[in-house]
Amino acid sequence: MNLPPEAARDDLALEEIEVDLFVEALNRRYGYDFRDYSRASLTRRVRNLVVTFGAGSVADLTALVLHTPGRVGEVIAGLSVPVSEFFRDPHVFLALKEKVFPHLASYPEVNVWQAGCAHGEEVYSLAILLSEAGLYERTRIYATDISAAALARAREGIFPLADARDAARRYLASGGAGSFSDYYHARYDLMKLDERLISRVTFAEHNLVTDGVFCEAHLILCRNVLIYFNTPLQDKVLHGFAQSLVRGGFLCVGTRENLEFSSARSQFQVADAAAQLYRLKAGK
Repeated sequence: MNLPPEAARDDLALEEIEVDLFVEALNRRYGYDFRDYSRASLTRRVRNLVVTFGAGSVADLTALVLHTPGRVGEVIAGLSVPVSEFFRDPHVFLALKEKVFPHLASYPEVNVWQAGCAHGEEVYSLAILLSEAGLYERTRIYATDISAAALARAREGIFPLADARDAARRYLASGGAGSFSDYYHARYDLMKLDERLISRVTFAEHNLVTDGVFCEAHLILCRNVLIYFNTPLQDKVLHGFAQSLVRGGFLCVGTRENLEFSSARSQFQVADAAAQLYRLKAGK
């Protein structure tokens, strides 16, 4: 039965208060700060957690999380958005290969920060292309995420074999020089990525909201993460990336994201507009 408009508005107003209290509880109890996440997206994910945890309401979910610390990992996994795929947006990886890798080749050692690495598909994709460019052995990839569960899956390097065909197509479109099948071992309906692809990867928990600069990086990839933040938080994170990059370093954000709104924009020049690839100006 549909609620009268006034009752429906009351329910939404009550839910908004409950979400505020849930976010505040998560911050004060465990130090995870979601206050500046995009509200519509956050509310959807909180509603999903209510169902997942079998809670009657957001208020019940808050009580459950406060009193069962062992489940906070599930909460963070539910609030994060670990959605990715191998060689997502091939033109972006092609731009990295053609416009960034030649600059990286001039350094004896290279640091790459993959912020918000999700389940690791883009980390493995990058490792493959760096290997084919002869750069991987001098590169350290720092793959970070707020979700320990996502990082655990990324470390395993096990993915559905059904993903392989589309991944192989995107690999070639990204400038891949061989065959995607050279980089995994298939068994039953799963594929296990070659261990050498994470031999130069450090996986670590890192919260873009509350944690500081992670490393001095020559390339930072943070794709399709900023869209879940409100504008002030996006601005804060972009300034942090600028601080983390070496002079002339590169930043790649998602194809639905850009730096145009940010006060950090003046520190960057566009390296490839279609790929949302930026380069930190030398006079940083």
